[in-house]
Amino acid sequence: MEIGMLWFDDGKSSMQEKVSQAVNFYQGKFGETPTHCLVHPSTLDGNQEGLISGVKVRKARNVMPNHYWIGVEEASKKSRRKKKVKQSEPQLQEIAA
Repeated sequence: MEIGMLWFDDGKSSMQEKVSQAVNFYQGKFGETPTHCLVHPSTLDGNQEGLISGVKVRKARNVMPNHYWIGVEEASKKSRRKKKVKQSEPQLQEIAA
């Protein structure tokens, strides 16, 4: 993902609630549903990478703590990536609240 919306939230709510709020805001602002959310490893706070509100949540060290980089992964980049790591990508499961 190269372009997206950066969402900051350092409140007391759970990561699931924060990602859900960011997804709702993104949908209202851009009129489409995001597919990915990148977060700093410390923001996961014991949670695993997975799906929240239908969005793939992944670790990224280039995202600052308490920030959520949310957007749509480009189709061309996604197809190139699938060819390279098609068999090694694990299946993601919905994260329970």
